[in-house]
Amino acid sequence: MVIILLYPAFDRHPTSQVVTLDGQNYLVDCGEGTQIQLINYKIRRSKISHIFISHLHGDHYFGLIGLLNTLGLLSHQQEMHVFGPSPLKEIIELQLKVADTQLCFPLQLHTITGPATLVDTDKLTVKCFRTNHRIECYGFSFTEKKKARSLLPEQARSFEIPQSFYDRLKNGEDYTRKDGSLVKNEWVTAPGEPGRRYAFCADTRYDESLIPHIEGFDMIYHETTYLDNLRERAEARFHSTSKQAAEMAVKAGVKKLLIGHFSSKYDTLEEFEQEAREVFPETSLALEGVCYEI
Repeated sequence: MVIILLYPAFDRHPTSQVVTLDGQNYLVDCGEGTQIQLINYKIRRSKISHIFISHLHGDHYFGLIGLLNTLGLLSHQQEMHVFGPSPLKEIIELQLKVADTQLCFPLQLHTITGPATLVDTDKLTVKCFRTNHRIECYGFSFTEKKKARSLLPEQARSFEIPQSFYDRLKNGEDYTRKDGSLVKNEWVTAPGEPGRRYAFCADTRYDESLIPHIEGFDMIYHETTYLDNLRERAEARFHSTSKQAAEMAVKAGVKKLLIGHFSSKYDTLEEFEQEAREVFPETSLALEGVCYEI
């Protein structure tokens, strides 16, 4: 699983991230200029099948209609699923209607009304959870499905299990020998690696009710609009500070923390990283175009 950040730390372009798993791209938020950044960083737009919009502040979705139109002009064929809070569906349908735009690909607009499972495939589960922002806002968690069990070839051969059954062993099946005796799966396989997990916490005040949705994750992204000396301002404006994001990472027991959504009042960002690392050392700045691999 790879997370690619399309918004820069210094130029203050609006928010967008790409989560990539097995060659499939999932877009999280689509601020103005996202499609230009996709081109700049050579991210294949044709591989985007799902777009998740956290909330309807312009810096998180104003680029969506432009991207959809561009995909239409490029003869995109893959079905596109767009998830977002109400009234995103109404907004997109109106924009398409007034421009008399006929997209050449199936577009499915899904309204988020509360915590839910949005995507569930054989490889990935995507869920949403409510964050504490000024308007309705959602974070998203990406959980890779647990990988197949690992075959122990010598043990399998010792029980005379044919190779044609090996894939079924990896999927957890037991094997019945010709004499009717049962070979239990755990005798000839080892547990598969747990799936990787990433969470995008979106815009939010510090709110420990998020913890159950991100607990133990491999990596989370948490906003840090202000340095910690402006904690009261952050609270009043429904945002978080550097140390608050780090405190959330500690309490949730995550492995790595990305911080971003810095206020434009700051010219440099080193102090954000320093403050957060005092509380949670495994903190990194979310920087434009950087790939963060889990």
